[in-house]
Amino acid sequence: MIPVVLDCDPGHDDVFAMLLAAAHPAIDLRAITTVAGNGPLDKVTTNALRVCALAGIDVPVAAGLSQPAAGNAPSIHGESALDGTDLPEPADLLADEDAVTLTERLLDKAGPVTIVATGPLTNVAALLRKRPDLRPRVAFMGGSCGRGNWTPLAEFNIWADPEAADVVLSSGLEVTMCGLDVTHQATATPDVFERLRAMRTPIADRMGDLLRFFASTYDEVFGMPDPPVHDPVAVAAVAAPELLRFVDAPIAVELTGTHTRGATVVDLHGVTGKPANARVALDLDRAEFWDVMLAAVERLG
Repeated sequence: MIPVVLDCDPGHDDVFAMLLAAAHPAIDLRAITTVAGNGPLDKVTTNALRVCALAGIDVPVAAGLSQPAAGNAPSIHGESALDGTDLPEPADLLADEDAVTLTERLLDKAGPVTIVATGPLTNVAALLRKRPDLRPRVAFMGGSCGRGNWTPLAEFNIWADPEAADVVLSSGLEVTMCGLDVTHQATATPDVFERLRAMRTPIADRMGDLLRFFASTYDEVFGMPDPPVHDPVAVAAVAAPELLRFVDAPIAVELTGTHTRGATVVDLHGVTGKPANARVALDLDRAEFWDVMLAAVERLG
């Protein structure tokens, strides 16, 4: 089993990442940490604790950094950052230590740990600045080889803290990027809703509610009635990499562009001559992905 710290900002798609990380047999989920992104830090931390209560996830949850994340996304996730269903009261799992300190301690104790980051990379960058000697693997949801979803060229997680993304991609660590190119293939089509409905479990019912809200906002904002469930793709890249196709490539983060700040500049064809600094996910076996994702939902009941 692969020891994992899930760093997230729940967020509808982060919930699916939490469930997959908790239930996939290849992953040993050691902790959940939160970062401001889809909502302010207090809201996303409460959301993480509520999901833990719903799904019986029993790992420490640590709140991370609230700045310099550039904003939140109520147009997609609602005012709570997780609108669309009723969730239990938060589980009593909040750690006394902050996200960076908890992750640092786990890395010191457990050795090779993979950080799966599904929000802005603020916490991960803070850890690397504090302890450049630590060598976690990092798989993150963010970026794009082409167009963005928050500005024309920037994906939300990278746009929210491009300096943090630059730190991670310049670190020399083993880094995997799951950007919009691959996550837009993880669409929740009507058959996914039907399979959730057929489970008739409390978790599946709540996931169906959340997906319906997510589908409505995605359709309204982006004209996509089948919403892409971005974040669990980064978990799948760790737990079941055979579901994805990767290429190694150099990635730079645009930090200063007037119209392009937060863009990930991915050199897929080697035109810069620079060495690769990341593994980039490009394709997803959508059918197998949803089989794995829904098996996790069913396993948690």
